[in-house]
Amino acid sequence: MRNWLPVYSYQSYQRIKRTGLLRASPPVVLAIGFLALILIGTLLLSLPMASRQPISIFTAFFMATSAVTVTGLATIEPSIVLSHFGQIVLIALVQLGGLGFVTFAVVAAITLGKKMSLKHQALALEAFNQTSVSKIRNTAFSVFKLSLGIELIAAVILALWWWRDYPLVTAAYRAVFHAIAAFNNAGFSLFPASLAQFVDDPVTILVITFSIILGGIGFSVLGDVGHKKRWSTLLTYTKVILVGTLILNLTGFIAIWALEFNNVDTLAGLSWHGQALAAWMQSVTSRTAGFVTIDITKLHDSSTLIIMLLMFIGGGSLSTASGIKVGTFIVLLAAVYSYVFHRKEVVLLKRSISPDTVQKSLALLLVNSALVFLGVLILTTLEKAPFLSILFEVVSAVSTTGLSRDLTPHLSVPSQALLTVLMFAGRLGPLTLIYSLATQKRSRVRYPETEFQVG
Repeated sequence: MRNWLPVYSYQSYQRIKRTGLLRASPPVVLAIGFLALILIGTLLLSLPMASRQPISIFTAFFMATSAVTVTGLATIEPSIVLSHFGQIVLIALVQLGGLGFVTFAVVAAITLGKKMSLKHQALALEAFNQTSVSKIRNTAFSVFKLSLGIELIAAVILALWWWRDYPLVTAAYRAVFHAIAAFNNAGFSLFPASLAQFVDDPVTILVITFSIILGGIGFSVLGDVGHKKRWSTLLTYTKVILVGTLILNLTGFIAIWALEFNNVDTLAGLSWHGQALAAWMQSVTSRTAGFVTIDITKLHDSSTLIIMLLMFIGGGSLSTASGIKVGTFIVLLAAVYSYVFHRKEVVLLKRSISPDTVQKSLALLLVNSALVFLGVLILTTLEKAPFLSILFEVVSAVSTTGLSRDLTPHLSVPSQALLTVLMFAGRLGPLTLIYSLATQKRSRVRYPETEFQVG
């Protein structure tokens, strides 16, 4: 047993030397690549030229992890502590982490399609919401074009709008930074108190929120809409995600506005359109983006609970957002509906959902719930902080949202280290789970059924 690792390592070395390739599963390669990117980012952020005041190597590591996992949780204020060089490194890590993850997910699907049986290919295509391997390949090329195009448009609009209050170079610099952060669903900002100064600015709020939505809705959805352009011809998945995203955003918007309109610490002091913009921003940004225009530490507990639910659900599959995903949430709701009303099939828009998809959705729910539970359990043993703040911070880390009740900067180093693990697991966990489910071997052994009581 002790000789197994050297033998395996030698065989791996010989295979790499012979083929020039590391034959590891896509999730393993992705994890290694992300870890390497985090380490590079840590080294760059720890350089004296990256900050206006000395920061520890652990602080640099935390910020690099938060950026690569497109979370946005921070132990320092990037606009104050980091230099221009450090800010550029930070947003570059966000871009590489956001688009790198999505692109690699597509590459993983291509790998599955090329090296698997037809039965497993079908599972892989379903897992990545595509109908053919060629479409997956086209998606890989369209990711960069869509991303850069949307970011460029958002940056130009923001630069021209902010030019009124800042020099053109400053406005353009901050516009590019926030366009990348918004589209990649990372909540880093170069303004004090995030975007609080723009709470009633319709141009800034609408540009940022629509960038968040487009980045979090999923590239397969954007590609399907771009190619077909007609509702009747769209894929069932695309229709479900578009409707689900709209309902979630509007529900969060209405709930937050209704619960906070008389709260003097959040919305009560704003005009009616300022309240609407603030509620809309908070609803959209809770879907794994992390920007704020109001002090979320002053929200009512009911509003905080709504935000945690939105964070936990997250965005669409094959997107820069995380969480359990909108599609997962909708499939689970449909499964519950079918069971309650005694229907044999789970149906969405007159299309049945396979048992494999339902099982995968349940697995994603349980894995993310387990991460939250373990994170809260450990954090409550390490910190003497309000339980709601601990729960909020953990959900934010697992869903890579980046919203904070001002707890992260005040946590101990072990607790901050735990958050980095949760951010990393929350970002890579779903792809790892999907890949393992798509490549699972089907047993030929069938066992007799038994009666088993649940509920």
